[in-house]
Amino acid sequence: MQRFHGLDEFEQAVGAHLGYSEWHTVTQQQIDLFAEATGDHQWIHVDQDRAASGPFGATIAHGYLTLSLVPKLVGEIYKVDGLRMGVNYGSNKVRFPSPVPVGSKIRAGAELVALTQGANGAQATVRVTIERDGGDKPVCVAETVSVLAH
Repeated sequence: MQRFHGLDEFEQAVGAHLGYSEWHTVTQQQIDLFAEATGDHQWIHVDQDRAASGPFGATIAHGYLTLSLVPKLVGEIYKVDGLRMGVNYGSNKVRFPSPVPVGSKIRAGAELVALTQGANGAQATVRVTIERDGGDKPVCVAETVSVLAH
């Protein structure tokens, strides 16, 4: 994990790749719980028998499940010390170029795209690219925006 000692040091990393998270396996239990929480029970996600003969040969994670893992994955990549809080402000752009079949191992890489400091903190834009072990394309690319208060 890369540690930054305050926003001034973090700002020096604009344009830099910040590192990678650990690899995490996406399980059917995660997919089923996400389906339950969101009401998205599409067969491609939850019907293992039908999905086995579908286009991916297995169930796949919801794109938004993959996106929802961003805070966990990014939390393994970097930390800015001295903050009172950090909150998600939104995303400028999100894409899901490739599916995440159940049992896949995924990890995230992060790049600090921009940091705008203000009187009470900063707004950070981070490009997060989630890849699948053995995949030829990313499974999620998201430009996330966070408000960091000190």
